[in-house]
Amino acid sequence: MTYKSRRRLSALILLVGLPLYIVLAVSIVTWFDRPPIVVELLIYVGLGLLWALPFKYVFRGVGQADPEDGQ
Repeated sequence: MTYKSRRRLSALILLVGLPLYIVLAVSIVTWFDRPPIVVELLIYVGLGLLWALPFKYVFRGVGQADPEDGQ
């Protein structure tokens, strides 16, 4: 995957996918009886780490200069 396509895909994931994932996570947690605050915090931290694992390759190096630029 080229640098430019990874950059575009990462922007799409962050601007569209992450807000949808947040709404889904909050909906699932509040769908049931609300757990104690510490348990709820641990759930959100776990889900916050879990969403990024499949996209680790896409986000790697996106903030750096384009390696194909030749400078």
